[in-house]
Amino acid sequence: MKIGVVGVLGLLAVTSASDARDATELVKQGSERDKAEALVRELAARNSGYHDFSGAVDMTLKDATGAEARRRFSLKVLERPTAAVGDQVLIVFEAPADVKGTALLSHAKVDEEDEQWVYLPGTKRTKRIAASNKTSAFAGSEFSYEDLSGSEVRKYEWRFLGTAPCGEATCFRLEALPKDKNSAYSKRVLALDTAELRVVSTEFFDRAGAKAKTLAYDGYTKLSGKYWRAQTWTMKNHQTQKSTVLAFSKLAMQTGLSPSEFSAGKLGDGR
Repeated sequence: MKIGVVGVLGLLAVTSASDARDATELVKQGSERDKAEALVRELAARNSGYHDFSGAVDMTLKDATGAEARRRFSLKVLERPTAAVGDQVLIVFEAPADVKGTALLSHAKVDEEDEQWVYLPGTKRTKRIAASNKTSAFAGSEFSYEDLSGSEVRKYEWRFLGTAPCGEATCFRLEALPKDKNSAYSKRVLALDTAELRVVSTEFFDRAGAKAKTLAYDGYTKLSGKYWRAQTWTMKNHQTQKSTVLAFSKLAMQTGLSPSEFSAGKLGDGR
């Protein structure tokens, strides 16, 4: 059972409420674990069937003083090509010149370690990212390689924390404890709006239990008449006061992407 694209790149495509079960009915009985798993199963069901997704992303890096640096990359996502493989994600930087051509490829796995590769145009080499290095920052941003890997539901222990206000909406709050001993996080706490199960935010807690980062999702738009996508993601690092903003444009689904486009052997082939 999967949620979708990228730890952070997942959890974001959900169908309209008219196609889905009333989520409030899912939390009326059962243990806190049962309620949480019922919600994430519903979220996974709503997330299925989009086949592929692509877009352009403007990345803004902000330091603690407010100084900014900008980057731009393309994003391609292929929905779970086989039963044993999760979503596949390809990021290729287009600007500025010093990072142009740098690529990150992520293959989520259902029951195994996710696989990731980075292509560095300066060396013209593709390097597999070791599990022990997935906590490192990606391209100088507040996103780690782990944040950009898959988000298979079975890789977490889930607990329902109740409901709470989230802006003008009301949200379910879910706790996700990673089973991966190499994770940088002791837990994540997700806020999902009760109306349509859109993820409003994800809080990341470090291994000492302190809140490390918060990822907020804004500007949802509906694609293919069915799937919601957040057009702005803001990752705030509470410990360094740095942040990274991703602004999505040219969003499209079901464009005919194929598995061959997500091959590690083809990284750097002028894509």
